[in-house]
Amino acid sequence: MKRSKTSKAWMREHVNDHYVHMAKAEGYRARAAFKLLEIDEKDHLLKPGMTVVDLGAAPGSWCQIAARKVGDNGKVVALDLLEMAPLHNVHFIQGDFQSDTVLHALEAALENQPVDLVISDMAPNISGIATADQARAIGLCELALDFAATHLKPEGHFLVKVFQGAGIDEYRRAMQDVFSKVVVRKPAASRDRSSEVYFLGVGKRA
Repeated sequence: MKRSKTSKAWMREHVNDHYVHMAKAEGYRARAAFKLLEIDEKDHLLKPGMTVVDLGAAPGSWCQIAARKVGDNGKVVALDLLEMAPLHNVHFIQGDFQSDTVLHALEAALENQPVDLVISDMAPNISGIATADQARAIGLCELALDFAATHLKPEGHFLVKVFQGAGIDEYRRAMQDVFSKVVVRKPAASRDRSSEVYFLGVGKRA
């Protein structure tokens, strides 16, 4: 099958991408690692001994960073619909976050431990229908926020990828009901043409 101009352009950009080369050189599974590294450098989210939940974790670059920073006394529980190769100090669950069965498995893996930080890089499979894709993206963000609101300890933090478009203002207001402060982050590794930004909920209200 002949490649479209769009897929050729993406491949060319990917091959020449500075962050792709850096990820390979530094042993990260994806360029997305540098998004979390930049946000963590600014906001100091990850600390030794923490319990962290990583939603939409595959292929595992955020887990690599989280597991290293929380150390052997910390815990990282990760979830994704896709397979993910094992990582030291990461408990991985493969399944659909929208499934109650998978949610219960995630809760069981936490062993009733309160969570210090929830990070979510989840995104839906793109259909090409912008309104439907945006609605599904916001739906995943809402599920992640519900999980964070339920499982984070007081003063815990929540980092979530959102796509600019319909529903984003309402979603930010919903986060403001749960957290003392909500800030927007657009790391350098996030491509300029991408509509993605990250909302950081700081300090879960008691």
